[in-house]
Formats: sequence, C-alpha cells, structure tokens
Amino acid sequence: MKRKVYLDYAATTPIANEVIEAMEPYFSDKFGNPNSLHSFGVEAREAIEKSREKIAKLINAKPNEIIFVSSGTEADNLAIKGYALANKQKGKHILISSIEHKAVINTAKWLKDYGFEIDFVNVDKEGIIKLDELESKIRKDTILVSVMSVNNEIGTIQPIKEISKLCNEKGIAFHTDAVQALGKIDIDVKKFGIDMLSGSGHKIYGPKGIGLLYKKSNINLEPLLHGGGQEFGIRSSTENTPAIVGFAKALELCYKEMEKEAKRQKNLRDKIIDEVLSYDFIKVRLNGSKEKRIFNNANFSFYGIEGESLVLLLDEYGIACSTGSACSEKTLEPSHVLLAIGLKPEEAHGSLRITLGRYTQKEDIDYFLSVLPKVISKLRRITPYK
Repeated sequence: MKRKVYLDYAATTPIANEVIEAMEPYFSDKFGNPNSLHSFGVEAREAIEKSREKIAKLINAKPNEIIFVSSGTEADNLAIKGYALANKQKGKHILISSIEHKAVINTAKWLKDYGFEIDFVNVDKEGIIKLDELESKIRKDTILVSVMSVNNEIGTIQPIKEISKLCNEKGIAFHTDAVQALGKIDIDVKKFGIDMLSGSGHKIYGPKGIGLLYKKSNINLEPLLHGGGQEFGIRSSTENTPAIVGFAKALELCYKEMEKEAKRQKNLRDKIIDEVLSYDFIKVRLNGSKEKRIFNNANFSFYGIEGESLVLLLDEYGIACSTGSACSEKTLEPSHVLLAIGLKPEEAHGSLRITLGRYTQKEDIDYFLSVLPKVISKLRRITPYK
C-alpha cells in the first residue's frame, strides 16, 4: 500500500477530532436558529456567544469586535471594501503589499471602479515589506493599509508592530490578513496595534466555511450583505453555529499546543531546508527569509524543472505538496509573490512549497527527503530546459 504524506498544511488542514466532537451536537440535537426566541434558538445563541468570547480572549479583543463570516476571503472583502466604502469621504487611496493573497489584491482592484486608487508597496528579496517605501507612499488621502501577517507562499513574517505604529501615527486604518498566522503566532491585537484582522477556520484544524474579521470598536464598515442584521448589523445571514463552535475549539487547541508545536515543526522544517540546500546535483534556492519565517513553511526554487511536474510526480509517491497558493494553482502564471522577491518567471515556475502541521511526523519527512532527489533527477532527464 502506497504511503501517504500530507505536506500542504498551508492549503488546508484536517479537522481535529476534538473539534468534530465539539461541533457534532449542533448538527442534530442543538440545531436551533440562533436568532429564534425559543429555547432551541437560545441554546444555539449561547454556543455562538461563548465561542465569540473564547476567540476574543485568545487574541485580546472584545467579544463585540469579532465578526463571524464564511471564510478568510470574505473577511478580507469585508475589511477592505467595507472600510473603503464607509470612509470614502476621508480619502480614496489604499496601500497594499506586492505579495498579498489574491483575496486582498483583487478586492482592492475592484475598488478602482468606484474611484479608489490602489498602490502597491514593494518587498525586499526576502519578502519583507520595505517600511521606508510604505511611509513614502502614504498621502493625505490614504485611508487604509493592508499587509498580511505571514505570507501564504514563502512564509515570511511581516513587521506588523512597526507597520501598525506607522499607520496609527498617520491616522490610517491598518488591516492584516492573518490567515496563515492565526493559531501559529500569539496574536495580541491591542499590543500589535491592529485595527482589522482576517482569520480562517480550515487553516487551524477547524472546519471549512467559517472565518472571522476582528474589527476594532471605533472602525466603521459598510456591510456587504444586507438582510436580517446579524453579527452586529455588519454581516447579515443566519450564523453557522457548528462551524463557529468548531472554529473556537480549533483556535483554543492551537494556542494550547502553540509553543510545543512551533518548536517541533521548526526542527522538522529545518531538516528539510538544510538537506535540500545541500544538493549538488541541481541549482536550488530557498525563497523567503530563513530567520523571519513561520515555523512550518519551506519554499524552494529548483532551476530547470517545472514545479507542477514536481508536484504531480511527488503525488505518485503519495506525497502532497504544492507550487504555491492552492487558491491560484489552476493558473499557469508564475507566482506574483516569487516575482515580487526578484525571481525570473522561469525560476518562479520551478517552485515547491512544503508546509508541515500538527500531524507531520519525522518518518514523513524522512520519506519525503528520500523521494525528492529521485523525482528531481527524473525530471532533470526529461526537461527541455538546459
């Protein structure tokens, strides 16, 4: 039987058993609409509010600052569109980094049709935002800055405190897409100076179809969905009780195991980096910072081979990796993130992202490292690139 090794935890994670157990009653016995006045509804509402309080406490927010949505993408849309449309009288200029997730980039681009001006802030060769460039691009009509906490492709950790300090000094709202950071980094929204933060359940061993937007109390948003006025009038729709309960449980487990898992996964990840960078049969580079990098991510460019072919051949050995973001893998365009850190298109096409998780074991890494050179050598023999 073929061994199966999952090394694509940045794309999605399996739901933890404890999370399934916490969610299960709300699919059947406790199925009430949380907006109903009777006991079935009250029971569901209590579960949602307890979950909201649990999440708020973990990130040092107030419960009424947590807005439940359907995904990280919706959270990004609500933060950027919602803030821009509610505050357009203050200005119509928005700054985002050049390596944002498409959920931020395409949301910002959409606003151009409504008279907003979007500028990109470049990153250095390690994927760290250029703070001096960010400051120089801030204008009197700049109303919002959005920079992700951790990049989904190369794992770079951004200097969020420095960015928020600059924004706060200028009176500009700061949003961060923390989908790859939530549950891995001990986020304190007050200490970090964050005005809005996006998170997603399925990246932290919770269910798909649930996300959150942290919105500081003094931040005004224009709702994107209009209806019954749920989620403090900001996000109408009947709340997804089981998913919300699962999200809160998943985040609680991540915080409980954060220190232990960070150390364990980093050791395994570093083993991959050290061995792959020692290859003498192919030119290879590590994409992103080696030090300012989330503990479960490694991203390489192998010169002269196609990343898609590498992923497919590894899959034949039962190993799941990716070339970059799972949300954009269906396109044949080179990664905008890798281009932004200075790679040529042909170099970007040869990328491989490996992301570890809670259930990754040493034996999985040993197996991966035994298979990878064989796969690369096979592709080198048949590649048209020289």
